[in-house]
Amino acid sequence: MSKLLKLYPTFVVGASLLPLVAGAQTPQTLSDIIQKISGTLQTIIGVLFVLATVIFLWGVIKFVASAGDETARSKAKGIMTWGIIGLAVMAATWAVVNILVNYFVGTDAGIPRGPRQ
Repeated sequence: MSKLLKLYPTFVVGASLLPLVAGAQTPQTLSDIIQKISGTLQTIIGVLFVLATVIFLWGVIKFVASAGDETARSKAKGIMTWGIIGLAVMAATWAVVNILVNYFVGTDAGIPRGPRQ
């Protein structure tokens, strides 16, 4: 039974990636390849944005909950700092992907832009 439990995470990851492989079409041009990579990166970046936001909010909750304990407050400040760093890194990554796709493909390839003037 323990061998089955050890193989379970591998099975879950493999099964979740199977539709991506099975439904894949052969890209015809470099633009198609870049757009596929861009779409994948945008999905990953979105998930990491959510993760960084959850980490930041968890730090805020711990900070508020530990009103009397100074060591717990400093740990919560560290969690909030790492959450903000994660959000900044994800924003920079999103910007770099957007710039590269615009340069190589010449269109926005469905990548959302920031507010315009």
